[in-house]
Amino acid sequence: MVRTQIAARGIRSAAVLDAMRTVPRDRFVPEALQREAYADSPLPIGHRQTISQPFVVALMTELVGAAPGKRALDVGTGSGYQAAILAEIVDHVDSIDIVCPLAEQARQRLAGLGYTNVTVRCGDAWGGWPEDERYEVIVVAAAPLEIPPPLLDQLAPGGRLVIPLGAGAQDLILVERLPDGRLERTEITAVRFVPMTGKALERDRLAD
Repeated sequence: MVRTQIAARGIRSAAVLDAMRTVPRDRFVPEALQREAYADSPLPIGHRQTISQPFVVALMTELVGAAPGKRALDVGTGSGYQAAILAEIVDHVDSIDIVCPLAEQARQRLAGLGYTNVTVRCGDAWGGWPEDERYEVIVVAAAPLEIPPPLLDQLAPGGRLVIPLGAGAQDLILVERLPDGRLERTEITAVRFVPMTGKALERDRLAD
C-alpha cells in the first residue's frame, strides 16, 4: 500500500510514510471489509461515515506538517485511523466526532492498540476542542461550506489546518497561520468527504 499508492504518488515525508506502514489499517474497518482495508479507496464504517482512502490520509498528514513536538486536533474521528497516524508522529492528538458511538469505538480501539497520546471526545466539531487549546496541526475529515471560525481561532502561529470545503464537488484547502497572525489559504486538489453535520449543517441550510 505505502509503496504503490502513497510513495508512488508523491508523498515524501519519512515520518508520514513510516506511520502509514506502522498503523494496521485493517483494525480500523468493519470485520467484513478487512480484506479491502488496504485498497486505494474509502470504506464505510457505519453511521453514514467512511474511513478515508490511504493516499488522502497520507496527503493531509503531510500537508499539515505533522512532526514531533506538535499537538494535533483531529476533527471527525470516525474509526480513529487518522488519529492513529497522527499519534505515531506528534506528541498528542485531541480527536472529536459528533457521532458518539463512533467516538467511543475509536477510543476503545486506540486504547487497545496502545495509543496513550490520544484523547477522543464526542461533540460538535464546529466549536473546536472544548478547552481553549492551540494546535500546530488541525486535520478535518468532514466537509462544511465554510471553515468553522473556532477552528481557525485554535490554529497556533505557524500552524497548519487542512479541510475539505464544498457540497458535492469539494476542494481540499490548506490554511497556514503566519507568524504575524495572518492566514494564508491554498487550494490543493479536488476531494470527496462526508458533509460536516451539526451546527455546520444548520448554517449550510440557512445559507440556502
